[in-house]
Amino acid sequence: MNIGIIGSGALGANVARALARKGLSATIANQRGPASLAALVEELGPTIKAGTVAQAAAADIVLVAVRWVDLGRALGGLPAWNGRIVIDGTNPVEFLDPDSPDAKDPSNPLAAYGIKAIDLQGRYSSEVFREFVPGARVVKALNHLDVKVLTQPEVSGGQRVQFYSGDDAEAKAEVRKILEAIGHFAVDLGSLAVGGRLAELPFGPLAATNFIKI
Repeated sequence: MNIGIIGSGALGANVARALARKGLSATIANQRGPASLAALVEELGPTIKAGTVAQAAAADIVLVAVRWVDLGRALGGLPAWNGRIVIDGTNPVEFLDPDSPDAKDPSNPLAAYGIKAIDLQGRYSSEVFREFVPGARVVKALNHLDVKVLTQPEVSGGQRVQFYSGDDAEAKAEVRKILEAIGHFAVDLGSLAVGGRLAELPFGPLAATNFIKI
């Protein structure tokens, strides 16, 4: 299983930690280059290596773990995806400068959390995301819970639930294997149009819902 991670922020780094805990290999990359990841890969051990964005994007299964507003910059100019699997770990939110007027906007119910929902004009986020990865088989996953729990799949005597959804059965099966390999209980929410909406932060009905399979 050849895994690439684009983005080394909270999501990308914690997925790398979850993989490393189980001895699984991956290549992690960011826009600043492999040298900027030296401390992280030293922490994680020999199964996780730093690479360029192009190297991470060349994997069979690629997690995109960048902020929504950075998608164009992070994914622009990459080679054709040619049916490879891309995990959409993003959510359509903007992170606010705490000193900005937006951070104190009383009309924004999420201002207290430091974020603002991005208006997608009625579209669901993976529908928009697919436009950044033409030709890829997109699976939505790893986006609906606090990233800190990704390395804590065993809890309260059971397994933490991770939702996933997609329009390609084979691609979903491969992503399910990854979720199960890092110790989570994987639950298929169906197509992107259905499941993606359900688990999409900030307003999906299942967003931030922490189920435990006993």
